[in-house]
Amino acid sequence: MTVDSPHIAFLGIGLMGAPMTRNLLDAGFSMTLWNRTASKCDPFKSEATIADSPAQAVSDADVVITMLENSDVVDSVMVEQGAIGALKPGALVIDMSSVQPSVARRHAGLAAERGAGYVDAPVSGGTVGAAEARLSIMAGGSEQDVDRARPVFEVLGKCTRIGPVGSGQLAKLANQAIVGITIGAVSEALLLAAKGGADPAAVREALMGGFAGSRILELHGQRMIDRDFAPGAPARIQLKDLRMILDEARAENLTLPLAQQVHNEYQSLVANGHSDVDHSGLLLELEHLNGALMGSLGKPEK
Repeated sequence: MTVDSPHIAFLGIGLMGAPMTRNLLDAGFSMTLWNRTASKCDPFKSEATIADSPAQAVSDADVVITMLENSDVVDSVMVEQGAIGALKPGALVIDMSSVQPSVARRHAGLAAERGAGYVDAPVSGGTVGAAEARLSIMAGGSEQDVDRARPVFEVLGKCTRIGPVGSGQLAKLANQAIVGITIGAVSEALLLAAKGGADPAAVREALMGGFAGSRILELHGQRMIDRDFAPGAPARIQLKDLRMILDEARAENLTLPLAQQVHNEYQSLVANGHSDVDHSGLLLELEHLNGALMGSLGKPEK
């Protein structure tokens, strides 16, 4: 690959992939795109090449970026549908999906057999961070491969190298544990305050200036007050991440009771038909459990 102008294949033009693609095209990168639902590539067809298969997309790419839903989908696209087998020598695979660390390590080995580099680089920041090029990128890979990826990362957000392959995914699991548990804490705190007669909006504003202030209280607390649960990060994805956290914990002989409890709450949320609400919609499960709405307006969910 050439550092100045690598040709990028981007696999997965979804909620996150679409704004990331927009930023890369605006930065001047030439791109080939692939998505299982091909119509999601249509907004970019005048600026990028649209491939019919993952293997076709990567065959002439210097950099291959994947932004797919879970480990099974990434494995299907990269292994079963032949993307890794179609890599050219010297290519660099950057998996920006959230997958099991063991999957990242296995795919890195398969890429190495093709003479290609590999970086696992999951992100935090959601759709807003993707659109505004403010993603927090957690990279696992050799220093050389991460350095090769930096011209791409600089267009998308801020990259921190965590360590060897797989460690980026471990950092993402840590991130998602904090996110999921904190959403649960904010939900409980605001419902408690509201049912006691306090204005949850005023409570949120007061807490923002103190030790409990956080981005989740700021953004997701406001979503809860507005009852705006249109998905930025769907609840089913948060549940998937919590499952991976618990799987990794079991593999390391750890017990994580907070993660387990929040996992169970998201599992109930999804089972009750809310798989595609935003993960801040965990409030809905808490309300269901208590038979009470937060606040007095009872606005319908957006």
